[in-house]
Amino acid sequence: MQQRSNASSSSLTDSFATLLKQWRNRASLSQLDLALASQVSQRHISFLESGRAKPSRDMVLKLATVLEIPLRQQNLMLTASGFSPIHAETDLSSPEMTSIRRAIDFMLRQQEPYPAIVMDRYWNLLLTNDGATRFLSAFIDLERLQANFCIDGKINLMQVIFHSQGLRPFIVNWEEFAGHLLQRVHREAIASGLSEQSTALLNELMSYPGVSDIWQTSDKSTQHALLLTIHLKRNRKDFQFFSTIVTLGTPYDITLQELRIECLFPASEVTEENWKHI
Repeated sequence: MQQRSNASSSSLTDSFATLLKQWRNRASLSQLDLALASQVSQRHISFLESGRAKPSRDMVLKLATVLEIPLRQQNLMLTASGFSPIHAETDLSSPEMTSIRRAIDFMLRQQEPYPAIVMDRYWNLLLTNDGATRFLSAFIDLERLQANFCIDGKINLMQVIFHSQGLRPFIVNWEEFAGHLLQRVHREAIASGLSEQSTALLNELMSYPGVSDIWQTSDKSTQHALLLTIHLKRNRKDFQFFSTIVTLGTPYDITLQELRIECLFPASEVTEENWKHI
C-alpha cells in the first residue's frame, strides 16, 4: 500500500502541482503532449496541475520519467506528493561503490599523462589524476589553491577558472571560454530545477569583475573552429586543450547520475611538446 506523510495533503498537492507544471513547461510540452507521452488522460494532467487530483507514487515516477527529471528532483516531487524519497545519494567512498570507483580510477589512469578530473553537479572536484595535479600546479601554487579555493573540503573548478587568483589570468581566450562556461552553468542550473546551490554558483561567478559583461555578449560570436579549446599561456609557453565529458549510463543513485568525468587532450603539437616539460 502506498503511504503518504502526515503533512497536509492540500499543501503537498499544491506543491507537486507547481513542480509538475514547471517541469512540463521546461520540456516545452503542452498538457496534451505530456498526456500522450505518459499514456494518461489530458483531463488527469490538468487536475494534477490544478491540485484537484492527488498523484499516486507510480504516477509521480511515470511523469518524472517522461519529463526526464533528474533523480534528485524526483525525490523532491515524491516528497511534495507526500511519499518518501526512493533515490539514494551514496558517498563515492562507500563499500557499495567499490566496483564503480575501480572503473573510475581505471579511466583516470588511462588518461595519463594528460589531465582528468571527476566532478559533481556543482563542479566540485572529487577525484583527479596526476596529470590534472600537474596541470593546476603549472599555473597555481597548490598551497595557494587549497588556501583560496578549498571550502568545506571541496575545490570548485568554476571558482578556480573564473577567479583572478585562479586560472583566469593565464587563459588567452578568456572571454570566449568564459562565455561558453557561463552558458553551460546556466543550462545545467535550469536542468536541475534552479536548485539553490546551482543558482548560488552562477550568481557568484556573475559577481566577479567583468563576468556580467561577458554574459551579455557570449552568444553573439560566430565560431568557425572545429571545437572550443582552452588556451593558456605562462612563461611564453602555450597550452591548448579540448575536453571530453563522460557520464555513467542508467544510474539509479543520485551521486552516480551527477558524476562528470572530464578528460583534457592536447589540441596542438606545441601543447604536446610543452606538456613534456611541465
